[in-house]
Amino acid sequence: MKQNRFNTAFITRAGLIGALYIALTFVSQFVGLASGAIQFRLSEALTILPMFTSAAVPGLTVGCILANLLTGCAMWDVVFGSFATFIGAVGTYLLRKTGKPLLGCLPPIISNMIIVPIVLMKVYGVEDAYPYLVFTVGVGEVVCCGILGVLLYRALRRSGRFEDL
Repeated sequence: MKQNRFNTAFITRAGLIGALYIALTFVSQFVGLASGAIQFRLSEALTILPMFTSAAVPGLTVGCILANLLTGCAMWDVVFGSFATFIGAVGTYLLRKTGKPLLGCLPPIISNMIIVPIVLMKVYGVEDAYPYLVFTVGVGEVVCCGILGVLLYRALRRSGRFEDL
């Protein structure tokens, strides 16, 4: 009986995180910043959640896949952008025991700065724009993952509601 309760809680957490990722991506999409060369996805602040729960890894990954599909991203972005989110989420989860949110923010920032510019180059046919796209994607990731993510981490730690998930 205990195993079923764990699985239900895990799936529920993952689903809620995925749904929140989608909703926040739509907020960014509404102001035209969810995709393209300049991206400020508010949903990327949630990439800090693997420091609290392993359920955030599938939640963020599936949320990103669905958000990319629902906002009309190119298939390259659906596949490889979501893969960047998965890599970042796993990296953050592996750093959870450090208790240092700045370290936890690095995997999603780095994976997105490396992978997403390649996707954008392919989608938009701008083969010589990699340094520019690394910069623009990087700025958005630092703001959303780094600054907003650390603020979210601190708020959740202070609330005490996400301890030992």
